[in-house]
Amino acid sequence: MRALLVANPAATTTTRGVRNVLVRALSSELKVDVVETAHRGHARELAAEAAGDGVDVVVTLGGDGTVNEAVNGLLSGGPGPGVPMLAVVPGGSTNVFARALGLSRDPVEATSEILDALRADRSRLVSLGTASARTHPPEDADDPAAGPVASGAARTTDDWTERRWFVFAAGMGFDADVIARVEALRAKGRRSSGSLYVRSGVNAFVLGADRRRPPMTLEVPGEPPVDGLFLALLSNVSPWTYLGARPVNPSPEASFDTGLDVFAMGRVGVARMLHHVRQTMAARPDARGRGVHRWHDLPEATLTSVRPQGWQLDGDHLGTTTGLRVRSIPEALRVVV
Repeated sequence: MRALLVANPAATTTTRGVRNVLVRALSSELKVDVVETAHRGHARELAAEAAGDGVDVVVTLGGDGTVNEAVNGLLSGGPGPGVPMLAVVPGGSTNVFARALGLSRDPVEATSEILDALRADRSRLVSLGTASARTHPPEDADDPAAGPVASGAARTTDDWTERRWFVFAAGMGFDADVIARVEALRAKGRRSSGSLYVRSGVNAFVLGADRRRPPMTLEVPGEPPVDGLFLALLSNVSPWTYLGARPVNPSPEASFDTGLDVFAMGRVGVARMLHHVRQTMAARPDARGRGVHRWHDLPEATLTSVRPQGWQLDGDHLGTTTGLRVRSIPEALRVVV
């Protein structure tokens, strides 16, 4: 069996020594080529080449960003039986996708689990999502001059970007703002951690204007639009993310076997926001009440905004937009479990 190991040398929780151990373990069972990513988007390029070259399995060593890029490369021609399988060795700070698959957080143990699964011919198909962002503001936008640009995504002729795959979450509004703040701090040398996200989230909520004048509207099939939103999380896994070992679970019914779940919030004060955050982190999470909107197993959803908002896929901030179209794609990719 031919395999390509796509390794991110900047991965948060792995070292070159650990990578060498993993390569030796994989090479004992597979014919492995190893390539380190050298720039943003490189994992996508490598995975797309692997799909074209008939590689059997692409193994990622990195965080969720590396996984996202690899999946976009594997599925650049769409899902199908000829697409290589994906195996994920966790190497980032959060590793939501790997944990959702039930893999160990330790990269060496996860590699052993992957090899056991390959020996037993054990894999599964998972549902994923696609997202397209609007590249121009709507005519009734508050600030039409602030034309949003969805960075890292190719434009199409109908003012929406080409679809981009995500493996566990998409978001627009508050969560993307938090991610942008964290990325800015990391660019200055700060290490990614749960406390960094918490501080960034508090600052974004207290200082941000959008929670006081929520600009977003959500449309889902068969229901009237819901407006006055400042946060919208769309996910196909549960938990949505983690703070260290502690899960954050706004959509506890989300699953690789169903469509998309949505957790959205309207205007709330500090006390109400803290109450809902505690609900998402409870042993039996079930965030409900004033300001909270939830949907389960949706085939698609569309977000629009009267002001440009940040948007993110799998924890990667992708710029600003005034619209996001999201769709669920059942059984999109086979993964090693």
